Amino acid sequence: MSLFLFDIGHLKAIVLVALFLAPSLTQALEWTPSDEEIATYRKSWNPFSHGPVLLQAVDIQPKGQLSVREFLFSQIGENSFGNQLGFASHSKHGPVHLYSLSPSVNAAYGLTNHIELGAAISMNSFWARQNSQMTTDTGLGDTSVIVKYRPMIQDPDGWRPSFTHFSQVVLPTSRWITGTERPPGGFSPLGRLPNTRFGELGITQGIMARKNIQPFRLNAAVFYTYSAPGSDSGMTTYTGDVINTRLIFEHILDDKRGFGYNVEVSTLHGLTWRADGHVINRGQRNGFTIIGVEPALQWRMGEQWVAAAGCLFTVAGQNAINAVYPNISVFWYWSKTGKVMMR
Repeated sequence: MSLFLFDIGHLKAIVLVALFLAPSLTQALEWTPSDEEIATYRKSWNPFSHGPVLLQAVDIQPKGQLSVREFLFSQIGENSFGNQLGFASHSKHGPVHLYSLSPSVNAAYGLTNHIELGAAISMNSFWARQNSQMTTDTGLGDTSVIVKYRPMIQDPDGWRPSFTHFSQVVLPTSRWITGTERPPGGFSPLGRLPNTRFGELGITQGIMARKNIQPFRLNAAVFYTYSAPGSDSGMTTYTGDVINTRLIFEHILDDKRGFGYNVEVSTLHGLTWRADGHVINRGQRNGFTIIGVEPALQWRMGEQWVAAAGCLFTVAGQNAINAVYPNISVFWYWSKTGKVMMR
């Protein structure tokens, strides 16, 4: 019986994945930027540089171009927010102290000029003290599969931005393969995308936008994540859905060196409901909120390499850990045309 339930659960998950990904693939055949619009955009101001740290990319890779990103994200948290939304100065010491290191590798490939395929694998290592109990673990993290579809590309001569539809499936390889223990709070660090519950099957849908106005680039995004039902001691568990948002300002100071600074705002909101209508019986039933700001620098290291580094600071929160998140990101690009282009 347990094996039957396991198979049915995974079948439901596969059906949900298909339903979420199908619109991106079918709509791409009906609504895409013209070759002329893409050519106009490619000739416009858009220097080769890293771009946002907390939002891997809004515009997609050109057809036949590949990027591989190494991302090292860390977390240092010793204070906690109460049940009321307040600034970081209102957080109090304990009861959870959490220190984590989460390296990941993300790859993205331009399948066409309108569709990008991506995948990400990660590791997670943490040390925590909660109510005088020490916990530590290191192991494989979760794995993501991503499809991005861009139905609209920005107009360099007008105000129209680029819009990209984002579909992501998070596979809990941390639980399925290695049994990596989840850190206190159960979430990937603020700023990591997706901010899903560690070790749970999740489906994320999002809309991203970008507009270049020399010497600035403006980026924004909103993501909705649904976690599939879980199981604990023979009981089906339901946790609340999650909303992520991003708002990012880039100022490119040196076009040739791809050097500039970013100001990136990231939010994470745990909801008190689920898209499937089930009542929440696990996790933070009253919801939670985290708001963070990251100053960052980006620079170009060569014809195929770009990098960025920053530190995300929690500025406000509710029912969450107050932490800082130092991070560094490096991109390597390859193109079958021999010439790498900025997305």
